[in-house]
Amino acid sequence: MQKTHFDLYLPETPLSGAIFASPHSGRGYGEAFLEASVLDAHTLRSSEDAFVDKLIADAPRLGVPLLTARTPRAYVDLNRAADELDPALIHGVRRQAHNPRVTSGLGVIPRVVAGGRAIYRGRLPIEEAQARLSEHWHPYHDALQGLLASQREAFGRVILVDCHSMPHEAIEHHCMSMDRLPDVVLGDRFGASADPDVTAAIEAVFESEGLVVARNTPFAGAYISQRYGRPSSMQSVVQVELDRSLYMDERTLVPHEGFARMRRVMSRLIAEVAGLARPQMPLAAE
Repeated sequence: MQKTHFDLYLPETPLSGAIFASPHSGRGYGEAFLEASVLDAHTLRSSEDAFVDKLIADAPRLGVPLLTARTPRAYVDLNRAADELDPALIHGVRRQAHNPRVTSGLGVIPRVVAGGRAIYRGRLPIEEAQARLSEHWHPYHDALQGLLASQREAFGRVILVDCHSMPHEAIEHHCMSMDRLPDVVLGDRFGASADPDVTAAIEAVFESEGLVVARNTPFAGAYISQRYGRPSSMQSVVQVELDRSLYMDERTLVPHEGFARMRRVMSRLIAEVAGLARPQMPLAAE
């Protein structure tokens, strides 16, 4: 049996067309990867959305499917297109049109982790990149596509909330011009990937909890939002970025006392989105 590098948790009783996912919280750092890298495991984890999958673990209990990656982002980035290959890292890849993610070392096979620290001593053969995509990237996206299709067929409307986290330092760097630093950034690609009512409802949950919310700045949503967000076809995708300092010590990568609160906030969000994606019962005739 082929090993899967993701987990799909389905509710006993499906109640809604909502889906929650965490493509960057994978922490399956294999020995071969660790040996190939010039970085230690702790440093490699700086790119990981650590514990985001745990924050949304209540989804199946609330009638909502949950898809989480085991694959570490530093190994394969599931929120990039399969063709976002970096010629500075992978032998045999031709330079294409300028792509800022690839140029910065954050393609589908990342060259660097947070802070621009190089993962490898040299370059990788293209066969290695293709094997990673075949074993990790394609199965995750096959599962996600199948889940989106089945949810829309069953409920008529599907809402994918793609959950991520952001280093507090990155927020300070990118949001210096804002009056208040955001605790949460919602990305709907400026309305292209989600219905306005969906983004507004998600924003309202966080704001009612006293959290500062920004939209699309500095993160508007990457490949998953772009690829799967089709609001005109009743398929919305919103990327949610949480400030890591809200729930964990970023230096030690250990959850702190704020974790329980953020899990309660995310469970409330799951329930709210589930309600949005639940079929509306027709009014009884008077």
